[in-house]
Amino acid sequence: MESYIHIGRFVASFGLKGEVILQHALGKKTALKDVKVIFVEEQKGSYLPYFLESSKAKDHNEIYVKLEGVDTKERASRLSTRNVWLKDADFRKLAGKSSPISLLGYTIITDEDENLGPVLEVIEQPHQVLLRIDLNGKEALIPLHAESLDGIDHDQKEIHVVLPDGLLDVYR
Repeated sequence: MESYIHIGRFVASFGLKGEVILQHALGKKTALKDVKVIFVEEQKGSYLPYFLESSKAKDHNEIYVKLEGVDTKERASRLSTRNVWLKDADFRKLAGKSSPISLLGYTIITDEDENLGPVLEVIEQPHQVLLRIDLNGKEALIPLHAESLDGIDHDQKEIHVVLPDGLLDVYR
C-alpha cells in the first residue's frame, strides 16, 4: 500500500488563472521539482490526485502551484484550507535534511535502549518539536529540544532521546 506524507495545506488562491498557494513544512525553498502529482484531502482519509501543471517557489515555506483542471480563481478558492499530501518517495526527495518533518518514519530510541516505535507525525511548535508515536496502542507525544535530543542517526533512521523521568508513565 502506498504511504502518503502530509506536507502542508493550500492557504489561498492566487491570480485569475487558478493558481493556489501551498504552505508547506518541507524545511527548504522548493518548487516541487520532478513531482507530477500531489494529493488533496477532500474528506478525512480520502486523497484525490491532482496533476501539477507548474509550480514556483514563493519563499521558504510557500509555493505557487498550478493544477490541471483548476482554471479559475473560484475553483482555486475551493481548495483553500485543504490538506496536501505527497507520496513517500516524492516527500523523501524534497524534504530538507535538517527539517523536523524529515524525521517522519524514524525510530525513537531512549537512553535506556528502549525502542518506542516510529514517528507518525511531527508537530512543530515555537520552542520545541513534538513527535507523535503509537505507544502500546495510545497516542504519545515525545518532546524534542536541546535537552531531550541525544542524537540522530540518519543512516539507521533513529532518533536517540533522553526523556524526563515519568514522561512515558503518563502513556502506559
